[in-house]
Amino acid sequence: MSKYLIDKFLYTVDRDPDLVERYRSEPAELVTWWEAARANTVLNCITGESSTWLRFTDDERQALIAHDHVRLFELGAHPFLTLTLFIAMFERDNKEPLEYQKAFGARLAHFDLPYPDIAT
Repeated sequence: MSKYLIDKFLYTVDRDPDLVERYRSEPAELVTWWEAARANTVLNCITGESSTWLRFTDDERQALIAHDHVRLFELGAHPFLTLTLFIAMFERDNKEPLEYQKAFGARLAHFDLPYPDIAT
């Protein structure tokens, strides 16, 4: 499991409006593309610098494709990164202020302290 790679996915997708829309409408395609094209790039480095070994586990890939923020939290994804990306994707589908954020939190309400470790 790579909490780093999940967080890197959430971070990089959230910062690109085109990727946000692709992730919303075609999650399987976007996750597959991102893993092949972006997972091994070194952030904030010269073009061409990359690693070769980073990959999602099957469980991580499924949680990302399913937009399953509860499972991502269980896997150690940082909740702030998940929340900000998912707000960008799904808040528009709600009518009331903070409706999406409240539902997001409610789905995590069954967790007790200590929460899953989010350190990378």
